[in-house]
This record gives sequence, structure tokens and C-alpha cells, in this order.
Amino acid sequence: MEQLIQYFAGQRRVFELPLAQQGTAFQQQVWNLLMGIPFGKTISYIQLAIQAGDPKSTRAVASANGRNNIAIIVPCHRVIGANGELTGYAGGLPRKRWLLEHERKVAFGVQTLF
Repeated sequence: MEQLIQYFAGQRRVFELPLAQQGTAFQQQVWNLLMGIPFGKTISYIQLAIQAGDPKSTRAVASANGRNNIAIIVPCHRVIGANGELTGYAGGLPRKRWLLEHERKVAFGVQTLF
């Protein structure tokens, strides 16, 4: 809880806690890749699929991303469409937009991203 409070206060960019999310080997791989997306940055689903080893696995990557149960800590909100548009987020696109704008503001002093 303390780390989330720090994140929302703009004092934390990386979470340091043990995670034990249950999923397939592929889901675990995608979730580990999500953890490597830097604070304040975004990547596309196709870029994530390429990192996972198969550029044709975009839908599977998106599905694994959507099955992430530890949002914010495992930053699935940092994945966007190839065209730069916001796409799917279990918490809703307004929350995804807010999280990305929060991170951009903290990281770069930029007010509006989308």
C-alpha cells in the first residue's frame, strides 16, 4: 500500500515487492516484459509481441496483457496501439489516460499526452 501511495504522489517509479501472479508460461513472459517498460514510456502491442519473440503474436500478447491482475504494479497501461492510440484497459480508457499522463508529468513535466 505504501508503494502505491508513493507512486500516486509522484515519489515512486519502480515497485519493489514480491509478485506471485498465476498464469501460463507465455503470460508470465509477457508480464515480465511489461515490468521492463520504463516509467513514463509506452510501447505498442506489436513491439511487445516482438520482444516476446513472435511479431505475429500480437493478439496473444494483448490477451495476456488483459489477464494481468496486478495493474499499475505490472504496468499494462503502458501498452498502446501501433497507431499511438489508447486501446483496451480493464480499468477503462479514462483511467489508462490518467495513469499515462500522471507518469509523463512526473517523469518529464509534461501535462498532456493524449
